[in-house]
Amino acid sequence: MGRVTGKNIVVSGSGSGIGEGFVKAFAKEGAKVGVFDFNKANAERVVKEITDAGGKAIALVGDVSNRDQVKSAFKDFVGWAGSLDVLFNNAGFNKAMPFMEVTEENWNAIMNVNGLGVLICTQEGGKYMVDQKYGKIINTASIAGRQGFPSFAPYCASKFAVNALTQATARALAPHNITCNSFAPGVVDTPLWIGLDKDLMEMGDSQRPGQAMEDFSAGILLGRPGLPEDLVGMALFLASGDSDYMTGQTIMIDGGMVLV
Repeated sequence: MGRVTGKNIVVSGSGSGIGEGFVKAFAKEGAKVGVFDFNKANAERVVKEITDAGGKAIALVGDVSNRDQVKSAFKDFVGWAGSLDVLFNNAGFNKAMPFMEVTEENWNAIMNVNGLGVLICTQEGGKYMVDQKYGKIINTASIAGRQGFPSFAPYCASKFAVNALTQATARALAPHNITCNSFAPGVVDTPLWIGLDKDLMEMGDSQRPGQAMEDFSAGILLGRPGLPEDLVGMALFLASGDSDYMTGQTIMIDGGMVLV
């Protein structure tokens, strides 16, 4: 207990899935958390669950690819918490589409959230960290940032971009005592996979509900897809002082699906 006591942490995309698991864990470990999500109802639900359990949380609503909305969300958080010590760029989505049918709309929508959103949040959150001469930025990458999958081409490109932004940020902000790392989950049982499962069935890549996750999980050495709680220990390590001498790195946390 108390690994992030006194830290003020914002997690984008924390109204569900991996991000929700993170903010609840951080609040339980003593942090003030900003539940930043595009969906207001989801953000407020998570905040209520945290505060009902005795934690400290605030709902922040906005689109990570909209700079004005990001600025407003971070201003509200710092006004409430007093500082922005740790930022998790976790918001992201995927929309499966056959490689030869990928449209500009599909590409731009995914890249705007998963790529541009990381850049904007890093820039706007980084301004607070530069002023206070300390900060940690953690990005959600993916196994899709290590290898390309034909049904997820724009998503893979966006996660390769996250890896590049992680390294660029680490180099740019190190003089200000700000670190930047990322983590790369594999198949994690979250609401994102509900949509992917439906998409892949419509594309004919799978024939029954749940098959897509089973097929993608087949190569996991530990024998099962991940759960959000499987990632919490890693998230606490990256948010805490334990990782102070680490920057520019991507941690694979996929049950042994991709070995690099």
